[in-house]
Amino acid sequence: MNPIYRQQKEALDFCAIGKEILELSRTELYLNLRFLDVALSSLAFVPDEKILGTGTDGLCLYYSPDQVARLFRQGNQKVNRAYLHSVFHCLFGHIWNRGGRDREYWDLACDLAAEQLIDSLYLKAVQVPKSMFRRQAFTEILPKGKVPSAEQIYRSLCRLHPSGQYLEELKAEFFRDDHRYWEPEDSSGQPSPVRQKWEETRERMQTEMELFSKEASQEFWQLEEQVRAENRKRYDYREFLRKFSVLTEEMQTDPDSFDYIFYHYGMELYGNMPLIEPQETREVKRVEDFVVVLDTSMSCKGELIRRFLQETGNLLLEEESFSRKIHLHILQCDDRVQEDVKLTSREELEDYLAHMTVRGFGGTDFRPAFAYVEELTRKKCFSSLRGLIYFTDGYGIYPVKKPPYDTAFVFLKEDYRDVDVPPWAIRLVLGEEDLEEIRP
Repeated sequence: MNPIYRQQKEALDFCAIGKEILELSRTELYLNLRFLDVALSSLAFVPDEKILGTGTDGLCLYYSPDQVARLFRQGNQKVNRAYLHSVFHCLFGHIWNRGGRDREYWDLACDLAAEQLIDSLYLKAVQVPKSMFRRQAFTEILPKGKVPSAEQIYRSLCRLHPSGQYLEELKAEFFRDDHRYWEPEDSSGQPSPVRQKWEETRERMQTEMELFSKEASQEFWQLEEQVRAENRKRYDYREFLRKFSVLTEEMQTDPDSFDYIFYHYGMELYGNMPLIEPQETREVKRVEDFVVVLDTSMSCKGELIRRFLQETGNLLLEEESFSRKIHLHILQCDDRVQEDVKLTSREELEDYLAHMTVRGFGGTDFRPAFAYVEELTRKKCFSSLRGLIYFTDGYGIYPVKKPPYDTAFVFLKEDYRDVDVPPWAIRLVLGEEDLEEIRP
C-alpha cells in the first residue's frame, strides 16, 4: 500500500474514532438531560487539528481527534463536560457578546459560568472531583446568593482584577474548549441567524423544563433559573419611558407639515413672498408630569435605589427627549409614604441625589403610594399625569383597582418576585448591565 495513502487512511480512521466518541457523549448526555435534546444535536462534528481539544462557532463542534481520544482515556466524564461546556456557551450567547469587553476576562467569565452550571447538575455523567482551588475560586469570584451569569462574573473579575500567576491558574482550571471561532459582535446590532436559532432553542428548552419535565426542573433548578434569566428580553429603557409621553404643542417649526414645492413656487412667482410658511408650533409627544416611587422596605438595597433613580431622572430631564417643563415627583415608600420630593431640573436632581437619605425599611405595601398620588390628583397638583414607575423587588401588597394612569413595576433581574403583579400593570425586569447601558 502506498505510504501516503496509508497515512491518509489512518488519519481518516482517527477522525472517525473521534467523531464516534463525541456521538457516544451526545447520547449519554441526552439520556440524562432530555430537555437538551435540540441543543445537543445542533452542532455538526468537524475535525480540526489546529484546535485545542474542542471548540464551537454555534454551527459546528470542532474537535482535535487525538485530544478527544486522550480525554476519553481519562474517562467519558471529561468528554461529556467538554461537549456540554460548548453547548452552554451557545445556549447563553457567550459566543456573540465579546464586543466592548476585555477579551481575556470575558472568556474566563464564560468558562466559569459554564463550569459552575455543569457542577450544579450533580450527574454522574459529568461529575469529576472538584479541586480545592476550584472551590476557593467559586467562593471568591461568583456573586453571592444568586445563579451567576457570565455578565455578572465578568463584572466581578473586573472588580477583582486578577493578573499574573493567579489569572493563569484560573484559566487552566476552567478551560474546557477553544474560543478561536467565537464571532465578534455584529456592528449593525442585528443578531446573526445562528444566534437567533440558539435563542429559539433556549426558549423551547425553558418551556420543556417548566411544563413537561417538572422533576428535572426541580433537580436542575440552577440551570432553569439561568435559562429563564437569559430568555428575558432586553429593553431600551429610554424607549420604555417614552411609553408614558403625552401629545403636546411646542413653539418650534414643524418640517413634517411644510410643503417645499409651494414655498419654492411662491418665491419664484412673487420674488420674496412664499405661498406657504412653516407652522410655528409642532405637536410632539413629551413626558410632563411623572411619578417615581422607590420601594424602601427592608428587602431593597439603598445603592440600587440610588442608581435606578439616577438613570431614570437623567433620562426624564433630558430636554431633547422629554418636556422642558417636567414635574418629577419622587416618593419613598415602604408600608407608608415616607417622603415626596418634586424636581423640575437636572440641577435639582443632582442636589437631591447628593443629599438623599433613604427612608423607611419597614414592611412593603404598594397601596399607600397610589392613594397618595390619587390625593395629589384631586388637589390638581398634576396637569397631565400619564405614568408612575414603582421600583421594587416585588414583595408586597398590590392595589386591586387600576389607576387612571399607566403604571409600571420595575424589578432588578438578580432578585425579584413578580407573580402577584396585577394584569393591568406593566412589568419590566432590568439587570445591572441594563442600568449601565442606558447612561447618556
